[in-house]
Amino acid sequence: MKNFFKVLGLVIISIVVIALIYVAIYFPPVMAGMAAKTMCSCVFIGGRTPESVKAMELQVFPGLSSADFVLNRRDSTVEARIAWKTTKSIFREGLGCTLLSEASEAGIRGQRLSFAKRQDHDAMDWPDGDHTSPSIVNNGVNMSMINEAIAGAFTDIDASKPKNTLAVVVLHNGQIIGERYADGFYRNSRFAGWSMAKSITSALIGILVKERKLSVEENAPVAAWRSDERNDITINNLLQANSGLAWSESYFVPTSTFHNMFILSDDKGGYASDQKLKYAPGKNWLYSSGSTNILSKIIHETVGDSTYYRFPYEQLFYKIGMNHTLLEVDASGTFVGSSYCFASARDWARFGLLYLHDGVWNGERILPEGWVKYTTMPSPAAKIGQYGAQWWLNVGEPDDSSNRKYPTLPTDAYWADGFEQQWVMVIPSSKLVIVRLGVSHHGSDFVDMTEMIIRAVSTKE
Repeated sequence: MKNFFKVLGLVIISIVVIALIYVAIYFPPVMAGMAAKTMCSCVFIGGRTPESVKAMELQVFPGLSSADFVLNRRDSTVEARIAWKTTKSIFREGLGCTLLSEASEAGIRGQRLSFAKRQDHDAMDWPDGDHTSPSIVNNGVNMSMINEAIAGAFTDIDASKPKNTLAVVVLHNGQIIGERYADGFYRNSRFAGWSMAKSITSALIGILVKERKLSVEENAPVAAWRSDERNDITINNLLQANSGLAWSESYFVPTSTFHNMFILSDDKGGYASDQKLKYAPGKNWLYSSGSTNILSKIIHETVGDSTYYRFPYEQLFYKIGMNHTLLEVDASGTFVGSSYCFASARDWARFGLLYLHDGVWNGERILPEGWVKYTTMPSPAAKIGQYGAQWWLNVGEPDDSSNRKYPTLPTDAYWADGFEQQWVMVIPSSKLVIVRLGVSHHGSDFVDMTEMIIRAVSTKE
């Protein structure tokens, strides 16, 4: 018996030692990278203070906010050190913050790029600008219920689990019927959308489809795939998250493909496209930031360097008044289309409104005819109809619509969804677009707010 416990003790000690070695080797690079990039973007794009970023965003992982930071406003850089690892992120006007992995800072800063001239239409009437008329009559809308729903989004039920709601905007029939910001945030404040950027990448693919430069049914134009089984992967497979590529979208495992791409790779689309095929294309639904970054790289190669950095602004953002929106690039110069987009709450609302209007803005067709319908058709591999072309859906199981992601919301609801409870919800049957932005590690009760808003637009005071 003594020998048994001796062996057991040695096994436990070995496991603890191995775990500590694993943590010591793999966690510092990931955490330092996350800290540097998050601090850089929130400060230089979002206009935040380092203290507020530590108090909110950097609370997502234990110890992340205790990183040693060097924030240099003269050259717009942030260095973060955790244990033995120091990582640097640099801010460039028009490109946002770029995390350095293998690339040199001098090489990145030496890139010569052509940008779109920022538009300033703020004085124009909504939705092209930000001037709103207080005289709009909201017939059939219970405004007291709208106000109550929005107030609830900013009210913490448990002080130890704050919602950290930073902005809410509600559109009905295209008009703003509700809007509120947390202290220190304003109409033109830029907020991280995280994975809501995936829906923007989908829209950019749609524009290239309209221009007949891409087709969703064609094999994805990835050079490395031409001579192997991955050549059967279509653009549609990448959009609908059923490419079959091996992927681990794990945010809490430092060795996951997700972190290897985001923190340790300078070319995020290139890293994702190097993954092996695990399933036959179209047969297995797997949410993947990697697939979206492959799409982003395809967009880059299709458009070409000469106009690439103007393309999303001139062909999408500035056409619909998204004048406070910024896409960030990786060290290879490609937009991180899966996750790195900052925009004002109203800009996110405009994006939802474009989809509510079937891709048409002021009579101009921005997205190809039928694109919104295609976007909101479930991926065949998504068992309960929960995902379309880079948008989340509430369609439900083919033979049982009651088995859907949010049973209390309409089946025609679809939304862009980002980490820490970022939402752009579109509900055609209620003519609603609802935007919620924040830093919520413990949930935000967004669905409850949405339910109340739906009731409010069909119930008079």
